[in-house]
Amino acid sequence: MTEFLYEQDDALTASEGLTPSQTVGPFFHYALPYEAGPRVAGPERPGSLVLAGRVLDGAGAPVPDAMVEIWQADEQGGFVTEPGIYAEVGASGFRGFGRSDTDGDGRFELRTVKPGPVPTRDGESQAPHIAMSVFARGMLRRAVTRVYFDDEAGANAGDPLLRTLAPERAHTMVATRVEGGYRFDVRIQGERETVFLDVFAR
Repeated sequence: MTEFLYEQDDALTASEGLTPSQTVGPFFHYALPYEAGPRVAGPERPGSLVLAGRVLDGAGAPVPDAMVEIWQADEQGGFVTEPGIYAEVGASGFRGFGRSDTDGDGRFELRTVKPGPVPTRDGESQAPHIAMSVFARGMLRRAVTRVYFDDEAGANAGDPLLRTLAPERAHTMVATRVEGGYRFDVRIQGERETVFLDVFAR
């Protein structure tokens, strides 16, 4: 329950009750992206690639003012803390975090590398994947998904998350290999909606 104050007849009066839900505006697109954001890895790093795609709404129309964030392991499956998320990476560097806004066609683009496999808390092997969050107007919470890779079929078949999903749903979390990298489209709603995950702290 949220308590807030408002002015009434020159006096402050407390009003109890739930704060009404409000549509989130497109400030993600304007306030949070930054120049170094899309560069997770430097262009001269071996295995450097481009992860690109589009954010689409339930009707299949582009979302031109969304923001995409990714967080991932390096090629060996390890997580790094340097440089920080706002620092520019060197020509062959890597920082594990990236942020890209979308353009008028709903397109985002990030330069990164394919991560190595990371074990679960129980030590079970997971297929190489990138964690992705999507922010957009009208969404009160970020949408969280994963990006797997279509050329990791063997690892994908044994992934503890993917194997719980029907093939047609699991497919929405798999990026397609293209020249120079991978393509991954995010569909917020609709018939081919991307699988989104409930994220909570333990």
